[in-house]
Amino acid sequence: MTKLDRRNFLRGAGALGAAGAMGLGSLPFRAEAADEDRTRFLIVIGATGGASIIDSVMAIRASESANAATLNTFPDALVQSIDGTPFRAVDLDRASLGAIPFSFRSVQSDFVRKHASEMMVVTTERTSVNHAIAQRRSVTGNEAWAGRTLQELVANEYGADFAIPNAHLSSGAGFTDRGTDATLPGYAYGEPIADPLLWPLALDSSKGLARPIDGGRLAKARALRGRLEDKSQFNRVLGESDKLKFWQHLRQGPREAVEARDLINKLLLMPESAKFPLGQYGLTGSDAAQKARERFPLWAEDPLEAQACLAFLLLRYRVSCAVTLGPSFSVELRDGMSIGDEGSLLNPPIAFDFSHQGHRSVQALMWQRMYRVADGLIDLLKTEEYGTSGESLWDRSMLYVATDFGRTKIRPANSDEFSSGHHLDNGMMMISPLVNGNKILGGVDPNTGLTYGFNPSTGAPDVGRKMEESELFAGQLQALGIDTSPAGLGDVPAMRKA
Repeated sequence: MTKLDRRNFLRGAGALGAAGAMGLGSLPFRAEAADEDRTRFLIVIGATGGASIIDSVMAIRASESANAATLNTFPDALVQSIDGTPFRAVDLDRASLGAIPFSFRSVQSDFVRKHASEMMVVTTERTSVNHAIAQRRSVTGNEAWAGRTLQELVANEYGADFAIPNAHLSSGAGFTDRGTDATLPGYAYGEPIADPLLWPLALDSSKGLARPIDGGRLAKARALRGRLEDKSQFNRVLGESDKLKFWQHLRQGPREAVEARDLINKLLLMPESAKFPLGQYGLTGSDAAQKARERFPLWAEDPLEAQACLAFLLLRYRVSCAVTLGPSFSVELRDGMSIGDEGSLLNPPIAFDFSHQGHRSVQALMWQRMYRVADGLIDLLKTEEYGTSGESLWDRSMLYVATDFGRTKIRPANSDEFSSGHHLDNGMMMISPLVNGNKILGGVDPNTGLTYGFNPSTGAPDVGRKMEESELFAGQLQALGIDTSPAGLGDVPAMRKA
């Protein structure tokens, strides 16, 4: 890029309009501030394609199963028990990913050992094996509360004074679907962020330009625009439209609030460099962005790490209280490396769903990918103080690894690598100081690979029970401090910290 200016930056974002890219549809602010003592934060990481719980923390040893040869079990030596926890981990070294000659190493045990005290896994019976439908139901509890999503409910409860309460950093999956309850306030709905690297450049009307616009002239131009719009035929015909009034509101108070907070600099991921001469355009970045880049060193190559960096900044600067991120279905490769090189493949085609071609290796790689991002976000949030109470930002957060469904449980006799399909039976994982940590609620039958449920009140295993999506949805919201009685959802004390 020989001439770098704000227009070139934005063109690369794929037609991000200056107003549309601001991601301000989640406003307006409510006049009153949210109760800071209650505020909670939600991080949703989409395990796109179907993360199998029995390929991670609920792995089955061959010696435990009467059907080990034809069930998705592991050689005993590969399944580690983590002392003092109910969790297991599978560490694998592989020379290929299915048929792709890509060598990698997956070390689940490090993550589980580090975070077990705040990990909770609950078993579940899903209601769809369609990707889009199942992903949506993983964040709506199968439309348990008038079709509202977890993210919308957190934004509605805690996000009134956040600039962009509900930020969607990934796209193309049902995890970021908008709910169906049109009675929620506008600020609760998710705001798409197409490109974490370029999006912050749209958060100011004049900063980042080679020749910044004088603030007084800009104010006069806006005032003139308002007068002209008032007299336009378009306004005479549609001026009473709720959507138009909302749009006009966004251009005023919320925009000014975003610019006053200097979010263009605080959320900017790129550092000063020859490629990105920020100072030449009056931009500085932030110390927090540098910290995020250090924790996620592949931020410029791996879209998921870029999402994680921006997710941290959105939470750290109290821009959002709910963030959603996740891998895409696209192949991602390291710059300057060929596909046969170890570590060259960042994201396989169709993410977890590439298990159709190579179940065991794909599950191992993708679980490592989920753990890596979760570990980085948790570590970063633990370094950020929340208020003056001595709490960290992590102390008020829940990280939810949301997935579509499970995978089929069988394999050809004694196969080390095999294909798997979609399956309703699975489990889901939350990591948080707010949940009933160091627990697996429910269990797995080692002879079938199928899970069973638990008592919602006591957490005791119940082999005759399958957990419904709405029950687990209620338990998540209650752990986040949200009253679910208006939706008629039952109490699930087993899922929240006592």
